[in-house]
Amino acid sequence: MDGLLLFAHGARDPAWAAPFHAIAAELQARRPELPIALAYLELMTPDLATAAGALAALGCTRIQIVPMFLGASGHVRRDVPPLVESLRAAHPRVLFVLHDAIGEQPSVIRAMAGATLDLISAVTLPADPLNPATPTVLPLP
Repeated sequence: MDGLLLFAHGARDPAWAAPFHAIAAELQARRPELPIALAYLELMTPDLATAAGALAALGCTRIQIVPMFLGASGHVRRDVPPLVESLRAAHPRVLFVLHDAIGEQPSVIRAMAGATLDLISAVTLPADPLNPATPTVLPLP
């Protein structure tokens, strides 16, 4: 049985995790049969070992780990691989598949670009605060 482990950085403010909980809920709605866990590198719980252990206890024999990072930061390059090796040692009957950072996926880049355009298209700013009817035109390089 497959399992999915979303792995985020963590923060002191619990509200920071809201988007990750929303992503996990969306994934669970789309794939109700797929066991999904959310784990954090630091400052929040559960940690990677605890979340992976919970998925293994459910009977997952392949756990795909998706780092929920925008890029391959030092954490993703240096800290995550040894953590995954520890998981492999602790759960030798489970195949752990570590994916690239989610923010490096072409579909995520396209989605973020589209969302950015949606944001800026929804706002109309006056070009000249003294004369709001003057349109803004920036010269192109």
